[in-house]
Amino acid sequence: MIKVENLTKRYAGFTAIEDLNFEVEKGEIVGFLGPNGAGKSTTMRILSSYLPPTSGRASIAGYDVFHQSMEARRHLGYMPENVPLYPEMRVKEYLDYRGALKELRGSRLRERVGDVAALCSLSGVMNRLIGSLSKGYRQRVGLADTLLSSPDLLILDEPTIGLDPNQIRQVRELIRNLARHHTILLSTHILPEVEMICKRVIIINRGRIEAADTPENLVASMRSAGGIRLEARPEDPAAAKEQLLSIKSIREVSLEAAGEWSRFTLRVEPGSDPREELWRLASDRRWSVRELSWRRATLEEAFVELTLGDEP
Repeated sequence: MIKVENLTKRYAGFTAIEDLNFEVEKGEIVGFLGPNGAGKSTTMRILSSYLPPTSGRASIAGYDVFHQSMEARRHLGYMPENVPLYPEMRVKEYLDYRGALKELRGSRLRERVGDVAALCSLSGVMNRLIGSLSKGYRQRVGLADTLLSSPDLLILDEPTIGLDPNQIRQVRELIRNLARHHTILLSTHILPEVEMICKRVIIINRGRIEAADTPENLVASMRSAGGIRLEARPEDPAAAKEQLLSIKSIREVSLEAAGEWSRFTLRVEPGSDPREELWRLASDRRWSVRELSWRRATLEEAFVELTLGDEP
């Protein structure tokens, strides 16, 4: 559905993206992640034909997004980070207007406006002014606009930005339902969202792709692929920290006070599980222990490791 080959965008004295290569297959939900300024929005604008590349090419459904932009756009629904709405228009007026721009007419336009209003839970606000709606409802209006022409591909740039936790959950569920019928490229900073929704992740940093894999494989490949939490009450917490570091498979120990207890967070070598050794150490030193648990690494930690680096 999407094919990107050696895609580069340069400005005067600055390269936004350089030699990007990736594909998104039909029916996939792919998370497109990166820190601010990494090149995500530039890439999405090129894919949406809003911005020409300096070199390389990108295609949607086999159509070049620059040389065959009208054909490519017919397969695409793009929701930018800040949805450009008309606050003085009513929701129905806006969707009718946007549908007409997308060459929908008559009964087909009425049918699609009704469908997207129901899908995005807008039926109860169709006669309200957009400017009077909450941020969550305005995001829904933007998403409904994106869906009007029944595109094969949805590119969603930060669809939950500025929403409260309840609104985020509602939009997340909506995106999950959309995935049954659409290919989705999703950009978001809420990484637990990506783990729950996306089958594959592309991480971009400083204009280059750092990784492209499933969330599970990215987490498993981390240098800090797991961790252990230990809450204990040693007589000397600082000395206990050094004793914990003497265990071969433990790479790093952080210590914080938890009342009368000490909370140790241990980073361990991938593939190792030193909990049995930890228990023996605690027993030998007569530490009281109230927690010894394994903490699975997260996509957020993988993201930080890939985009910020991590000293061995």
